Amino acid sequence: MQEPAIFGVHDEKTLAQFRDVASRAERAALMADGHVGYVMPIGGVAAYLNQISVVGVGFDIGCGNAAIRTNLNLSAFDHRELVRVANDIEHTISFGVGRKNQADDAPVDDPLFRDAAWEAIPAEHREKLRERARQQLGTVGSGNHYVDVFANRADGTLWVGVHFGSRGFGHAVASGFLNLSQGAAWDGRAREQEVLLDLDSPLGRDYFALMNLAGRYAYVGREWVARKVVELLGGREELLVHNHHNFAWKEQHRNEETGEMLELVVVRKGATPAFPGQLSFVGGSMGDDAVIIRGAESDAPEVKALQARALFSTIHGAGRVMSRREAAGKFKGWGAKRRQVEPGKVSREMMDTWLEERGVILRGGGLDEAPQVYRRLEDVLRAQGPTIEVLYRLRPLVVVMAGANEFDPYKD
Repeated sequence: MQEPAIFGVHDEKTLAQFRDVASRAERAALMADGHVGYVMPIGGVAAYLNQISVVGVGFDIGCGNAAIRTNLNLSAFDHRELVRVANDIEHTISFGVGRKNQADDAPVDDPLFRDAAWEAIPAEHREKLRERARQQLGTVGSGNHYVDVFANRADGTLWVGVHFGSRGFGHAVASGFLNLSQGAAWDGRAREQEVLLDLDSPLGRDYFALMNLAGRYAYVGREWVARKVVELLGGREELLVHNHHNFAWKEQHRNEETGEMLELVVVRKGATPAFPGQLSFVGGSMGDDAVIIRGAESDAPEVKALQARALFSTIHGAGRVMSRREAAGKFKGWGAKRRQVEPGKVSREMMDTWLEERGVILRGGGLDEAPQVYRRLEDVLRAQGPTIEVLYRLRPLVVVMAGANEFDPYKD
């Protein structure tokens, strides 16, 4: 096995998770925004020979980022207009767990709902899951999922950015196959452990088909939301940048010993594909810049070698440095009955001051998503070295997330 590539600095728990996953993979890499996840660390990349890891892809299958560059400029929007935009987004897009897309143009008849892959779901669960998926398509969820409006620091061009995945549909697929892979029923409760499915087996083929369907679902949802926000702004789409970062792809990678190309199943969990020339949208935090990046197009042998060791992958965000509980404290209950029983490291005043100093208009969001909870994006970009190039730096103007009291089992 090729020596795993590690970008940036990580705590020992993250490194231990990564080493464990890498011990079963053909190749592995850890991005600079890495932190502890379920079995496989967020920011981890693992490549296998004709196998796939259900927990490697994760429970939010197809979670990713989409960004749209509009034809609008910040110069046409004063503070009052931006507040109006924030309110319109909050009232038009559904945020939070179990929400339905109530819009008249919700994509409930998308062709994905007629895909043959649905037949891989046990018959007694299929139609219920398909109906829930119809209702949730185009909803954002909670946790670290968001809808943002940005301005390009160079020229004031407005961008819309979104981050979320396949919602309850992807979560059900991941849970179902994690159960089946351990001999339990689809709706059982198996341990969260790595099981590698052979893609030549019926179970592996069915999972791969449904993972790809969940990926299509996530793409449709993100593009619907992002375009709806462009519509609320009164703008026009000029460029779409769109990527998964919780997914697996069949890819060709070079065998270092023979020089021949080898097909690998590359699982990226909180890591973004970054082949030469490929564009990606990467967010920082609710109070930090985001970036549009591109996989480096370089003839330098050392850059090409580093990209190959990274499995042509890069960061998906800034990366957490505090757990949710560490940041916000311990709470009991939900909604009106929610109460804090143990303080956290981040106060509301700390978060609000950070946002006010940068002129960010926030709707929703909790202390567990405060800027203090994350690394600085520039630091992790620097740690990825010359494998990527930053094209645009985007300043956040409006950030809309689910409220602090929302519990969401479908977040990544």
